[in-house]
Amino acid sequence: PLLQAAGKKNSFNLLGLTEVELEEQFVRGDGPGGQATNKTNNCVVLKHVPSGIVVKCHQTRSVEKNRKIAREILQEKVDLFYKGEESDVFKEKKALEKKKQEKRRKAREHLERKKLFKEMQQLDKK
Repeated sequence: PLLQAAGKKNSFNLLGLTEVELEEQFVRGDGPGGQATNKTNNCVVLKHVPSGIVVKCHQTRSVEKNRKIAREILQEKVDLFYKGEESDVFKEKKALEKKKQEKRRKAREHLERKKLFKEMQQLDKK
């Protein structure tokens, strides 16, 4: 559950990765895209050997962009793996969840006020 927070943070406090710790493969991607997807090996599978964390990235058609994105996501996941709840990624995810819940609560309250107002208008008309 902690690792699901990765992919959302741009921070400089993340743990560093060295190329020696990584295994990289290029495989065929899946999903929509037709021939561009089915005939090219532009999907990057990146594994962090010490922790065993694997990231698969096929967000663009460019291998270089996918390599960069995969490294960013893997770095965030490794940071979460080692730091846990002390990680900046985890803290930001919690803050965003709290903000989202507050927004939902305000929307519900606004809707309730609207309903009450309409009921009051209908009572006044009668």
